[in-house]
Amino acid sequence: DRSYNVNMGRTSDARQRLVEAAAGLLSQRPYSSIGVAEICSAAGVQKGSFYYFFPSKQALVLAVIDEHWSRQRRDWLQAMQGSDTLVERLHGLFRLTAEYQTTSLAGAGSVTGCLFGNLALELSGQDGAVRERLQAIFEEQIDLVERVIEEAVDAGQVPPVNARAAA
Repeated sequence: DRSYNVNMGRTSDARQRLVEAAAGLLSQRPYSSIGVAEICSAAGVQKGSFYYFFPSKQALVLAVIDEHWSRQRRDWLQAMQGSDTLVERLHGLFRLTAEYQTTSLAGAGSVTGCLFGNLALELSGQDGAVRERLQAIFEEQIDLVERVIEEAVDAGQVPPVNARAAA
């Protein structure tokens, strides 16, 4: 559970294990069906440690969302950058999405869909903080695609179009 660093004192990876356990559970089941005790058990962390790192299950889910977006955003940026045509970049984004789902199928035995979409569907009317964070991510995703469409229009690859609406 803990490692020791002679110069720094005791360190713990409990927070990260909680985030990973919650992410794994959320990829398989709805948020409302997962309790703090189950997350702690899956992470191998005491319940008291959970509340040391997160004041609530909502706070943990927000951390899961942020970590997931951090990784996904990096992958999206990589897929959307470069000198490829708009179509090639969008195909790269679609391939990336298919890879996520293929990995999910191999790991969970089913296609679990998009973490963000699943949480938005389940919690949009119930949890303002989660809804707002997800909306910000969705807007950032649109921004990324919009920029690539604008670049394609500027390069003459596609006719002038409302890039925001197309994204």
